[in-house]
Amino acid sequence: MKPTDPIVFVVDDDQSVREALDSLIRSIGLRVETFASAQDFLRHQRPDAAACLVLDVRLPGLSGLDLQRDLAIAGERMPIIFISGHGDIPMTVRAMKAGAAEFLPKPFRQQDLLDAIWQALERDQAARQGRAELAELQNRYDTLTVREREVIVLIVRGMLNKLVAAELGITEVTIKVHRHHIMQKMKASSLPALVRMAEQLRLAERRDNGPYT
Repeated sequence: MKPTDPIVFVVDDDQSVREALDSLIRSIGLRVETFASAQDFLRHQRPDAAACLVLDVRLPGLSGLDLQRDLAIAGERMPIIFISGHGDIPMTVRAMKAGAAEFLPKPFRQQDLLDAIWQALERDQAARQGRAELAELQNRYDTLTVREREVIVLIVRGMLNKLVAAELGITEVTIKVHRHHIMQKMKASSLPALVRMAEQLRLAERRDNGPYT
């Protein structure tokens, strides 16, 4: 398997469970790495690949819910599938509110786990692709001059060139030149496409405090 192939991490303190899950997941052609504790998992350097985490709730030391919290604080967005033989409703609610992909009580059907794993890997792959596309979009935006950034804010609001020119105190011809450069640098095929790009950057800025204003 390639280092970039999807991978499933399993954290469970029961060796027999780890071995059973390792065999089950490998049987459908996926990479698997197992750990006996949350601490072991955190010490492990994880590859840059689509992944999900099959995580027992009750673990020695750092619990599964604590690990979920620590990963979120660290900005790691890996989908988590909780498994537990001692789950209760409050625990399930807490895990799902914190973004868990699934919560399966033991014993669970093997197919239910495999379905959850495939869905989690697809979710992570889509999220990774989205982040890569946003990073590319941000790189394009970073090539704009200060004046072009002023212009893009106004034109995506639907303002006509002459109104943008009046707002910025420059000529309409100059606005047309800036607009042409913006479309080229952003690789926008149309104004609606540029508007969508600007909205993506605005939402990213709101979420991550990025540079777009």
